[in-house]
Amino acid sequence: MPYDLNSTLWPNREDVFFRDHAFIPQRQTGPHCVSTTLAMLTGTSPETFQGTVNTQDPRSWSAALAPWDMQLAYCPTDARKLKFYLEDLLSVDDLFTLSYYATEDAREILQDPDAHGWVTSSHIVLLHRDTILDPASGKATLVLLHECLERHTKRIFRVVKRGHPSCL
Repeated sequence: MPYDLNSTLWPNREDVFFRDHAFIPQRQTGPHCVSTTLAMLTGTSPETFQGTVNTQDPRSWSAALAPWDMQLAYCPTDARKLKFYLEDLLSVDDLFTLSYYATEDAREILQDPDAHGWVTSSHIVLLHRDTILDPASGKATLVLLHECLERHTKRIFRVVKRGHPSCL
């Protein structure tokens, strides 16, 4: 297979999982963007996931979604800003989680961890079609107007039906 500088996030455009589903924004309380994002996906409360998922282990997020017939699927990414994935994300026109580094200073992302393992903060939002559901604000915003586009990518996952061959 040739070297491809621009691998697509998803191998085809025929897969549709949650395009017609409605998701309701929720506002996080405290540092709980992961549990609040999972709650928005499932229509439950963030407390459903607090204490049961590891905020730094997306496999635990995916496992926690299984009772709702959902899981997360890996998308190939690197640390470029999210705006460089936008065309591909919009062409899929479905449901993703977007995790990004909160800092605007790329040097912070690349520094060594401190004595406790901390590097820099990050955040997670949902992208449903062309709309960001952000637990920090509890609002839905068109992706073109959201600050995440100027942030560096930490992770992108597609939300798929449970048992999909690409799921975590």
